[in-house]
Amino acid sequence: MPPELSIVAGAVALPFAAAGVTPVVYRLVGDRTGYLGAVVALACFGLLGSQLGTRGVVSSSWVPSLDVSLRFYVDGWALLFALLASGIGALIFTYSARYMHEERNLARFYATMLAFMGSILGVALAADLIVVFLFWELTSLCSFVLIGHYTDERASQYAARMAMIVTVGGGLFLLAGLLLLSVAAGTVLDGSTFDLAAMLADADAVQAALREEGLFVPVLLSMGVAAGAKSAQVPLHFWLPNAMVAPTPVSAFLHSATMVKVGVYFVGRLRPLLGSPEWTLLFATVGLLTMTAGAMLAVVATDLKELLAYSTASHLGLMVAGFGFESVYGGEAGAFHLLNHALFKAPLFLVAGIVAHEVGTRRLDGLSGLWRDLPVTAVIAAITGLSMAGIPPFSGFYSKELLFEATYEAAHAAGGLTWLYPALAVFASVFTVLYSLRFLAIFVGDQPDAIASVPRPSASLVVPPGVLALATAVVSVSPQFAVDVIVQQAVDSTAAGTPEVHVGLPDHLSPPVAMSAVAIVGGVATYPAIDRIRAGTEEIVRARALRPCWWYDKLLMGVEETSPRLGDWIHNGLLRTYVTWSFVAASALVLSGYAATGEVMPATGEAAVTAAMALVLVVAVVAAVAVVIAPSHVAGVLSLSILGFMVAIFYILASAPDLALTQLVVETLVLLIFLLVIEQLPAFYADVNRWVIARDVGVSLFVGATAFLTVILSSPAASGDPTAIARYYATEAVPEAGGTNVVNVILVDFRAFDTLGELFVITVAGLSVLVLITMRNRGETK
Repeated sequence: MPPELSIVAGAVALPFAAAGVTPVVYRLVGDRTGYLGAVVALACFGLLGSQLGTRGVVSSSWVPSLDVSLRFYVDGWALLFALLASGIGALIFTYSARYMHEERNLARFYATMLAFMGSILGVALAADLIVVFLFWELTSLCSFVLIGHYTDERASQYAARMAMIVTVGGGLFLLAGLLLLSVAAGTVLDGSTFDLAAMLADADAVQAALREEGLFVPVLLSMGVAAGAKSAQVPLHFWLPNAMVAPTPVSAFLHSATMVKVGVYFVGRLRPLLGSPEWTLLFATVGLLTMTAGAMLAVVATDLKELLAYSTASHLGLMVAGFGFESVYGGEAGAFHLLNHALFKAPLFLVAGIVAHEVGTRRLDGLSGLWRDLPVTAVIAAITGLSMAGIPPFSGFYSKELLFEATYEAAHAAGGLTWLYPALAVFASVFTVLYSLRFLAIFVGDQPDAIASVPRPSASLVVPPGVLALATAVVSVSPQFAVDVIVQQAVDSTAAGTPEVHVGLPDHLSPPVAMSAVAIVGGVATYPAIDRIRAGTEEIVRARALRPCWWYDKLLMGVEETSPRLGDWIHNGLLRTYVTWSFVAASALVLSGYAATGEVMPATGEAAVTAAMALVLVVAVVAAVAVVIAPSHVAGVLSLSILGFMVAIFYILASAPDLALTQLVVETLVLLIFLLVIEQLPAFYADVNRWVIARDVGVSLFVGATAFLTVILSSPAASGDPTAIARYYATEAVPEAGGTNVVNVILVDFRAFDTLGELFVITVAGLSVLVLITMRNRGETK
């Protein structure tokens, strides 16, 4: 059954519409605006839920000339991600209404949260490459605002700027990859260059075209960097822990359930299209390294949210690694863990918020015995924390078991160094058990004397994580139910074939079961020595070379130190310098474009230059040389005019009388203006350095060569057929514009707005000159 455009587009547009009216609503209801967000999120959840079981593309034309459409692709993978975003969003908005009580800038906060949710739904459902990129960048923009919510705190400013630089930088790689993908796809999809759904439908042909064009590896690497930046993969994981300065609802929504999973989602989406040995090498390796590094850093964390942030990076690595393996188990692990992680990590962040809200601290060393004052919160933490650890029969165990299966299958098939895959997965899982137990330890033991009494949290703080903990419990008790409802459809969308997912508690010993046993027993057995493990791990991560934040800070400091030096060199107040940089940069970009597109000089044919033309051009060259060596201003101006008049004569000989007339008028006006002001020019400026003269000669030759090459490459052959646009102008000049002079018709009819813009610019320039002349004797006052 095909999806309905009105429902899908409505679900994406509704959060943006609500964001637009949020400031007005906040003036009316104040802190309760969070409940508006919850209602909007529930509405989106209901709309998207009605599309379960549908599959297909719906679209509305946007830029027909470029084949860009508001195109949405509905399948199990898109619906899983979109339903998680809207469903968890409803609970987060409910939680925020109490947690953010009496905070500042709440109108901006809720409006941005709604816009962010709409952006996530757009990324999940978009099937046009341009639309994907726009929604992708909107998530980065909203994240910047939300992370920097506390605008007067330096830590908040630093974290927001870091997240913006990393994720937007990754977005530029995404743009490059999408454009390269569209170039290759256009050769096999009859010009459907931006239709992602069409590419996925003919994935083998598109991949073959990418390889034939030599673009497969560049596209793969570009997508890898983009996904790695968004989903905090090594070595771009460092922005995520710093983003924990954001309010807890932001951390729970953006940094556990939605934004950080955008990269994972896109990896899963492109898996049928780019799946290959290179794909496995990149994503399986990066994913498992991130899984290991994130788990080790989580063990040494000292703050509740910091621990959860590093654990999020580790679990994101698990998902990326799962999708990196081409086996059925890999896709099942990635899709199933996307669901499981969202269900257990969001409530864990909310639990951390409850602890901070009621106890007043998030420091792990100062927390213990909280189950007495927070019994319901402790139960929620136990269910979700054990799921995070991958302890059976909790939900996280099943998806991690699938990853173990995928790593073992890959190693067993390829052998050699690929045995590092299962080894890394088990090693990271040991640390996962360690940091999960460390998180749960805040609820057991004796309560420290520093914590006198802990008030009970309100229902609006406990119910949202409680609902998610209940969902985690349901998946834990009946994992196959979750698979049948939504996960199977998601797996079908991210795999090349139609695999069937079967999960449950193991009933016999197998290599993946043994790997799980080693991870769980190893984590529990080494927990008593966790202090020594933390000390050893800290020694490893303390090295500057292994700290991405150190590299990030050094890079920014280098930019800040270098910028003033370049400024003094480039912006030195001399017009000659500005002209030099402008022309050299423009020419270099033009030549780079020619080189990148493989432009070649056209074959020379019969010479179209007559003897009269050659004579005129020789005189023009002599006049140009005379301008440079002229002994006076008058001689230089007259020589320049001779050059201009020779160009006009050349136009006449080339049968372009209208251009010749324009050239003659312009040259005459320029000559008169020069003669009027020539007496006001100084006879002597300064001695010119020989190096400056040599530089100017080099720049002139470089710019002139670029212009010459541009004319040669852009001019059609004399014997060639006119272009389509030239034929259109020639045939439609009379019937459409009523003019026989094609050039005039182009200027005043076909390109009338261009001409109007040019006239506007000239008018503004003339008015500016008039103002300067009028005020030349008035001076300036402070």
